[in-house]
Amino acid sequence: MQCVKEIDFFRNIREIREYEFGVFYFFDGLVISEIKKDVVFNWAMAQKAIDAAYEIIGKDKPIAYISNRINNYSVVPTDWIKFYTNRNQLEFYSVVAYNKGGLASLILERMFFRNSIRQFSDLDSAIKWSLTKISEMENKKEVLK
Repeated sequence: MQCVKEIDFFRNIREIREYEFGVFYFFDGLVISEIKKDVVFNWAMAQKAIDAAYEIIGKDKPIAYISNRINNYSVVPTDWIKFYTNRNQLEFYSVVAYNKGGLASLILERMFFRNSIRQFSDLDSAIKWSLTKISEMENKKEVLK
């Protein structure tokens, strides 16, 4: 298991936001969460992180989100509907799962998340994939200008 603070990429941190339900790490175009053990992650919690992401990264830039599941917790999968109802946009979503518990909630989330959810077994691979996807998206926008 890798915590965000333990990897080399951490030196690129822009800001950290700690909430009663978990910690969110903000980088350029990238948000990584580490939700606390036994939390039932719901829309109200997600809204706090979304607001912080828009404040720190901006609404006009592509954002990749990595759920670094170092703890066992649950997600309310139907709350993805609220995410879309509020016109939020998430270009890339990946999950780093280290055990079967992390994978179980992912199966339910896939039923409600409109885009694909990429699964990884290590944090470095998820970061590399996310940064590549953000870079590709930004390059496409530049070409269209």
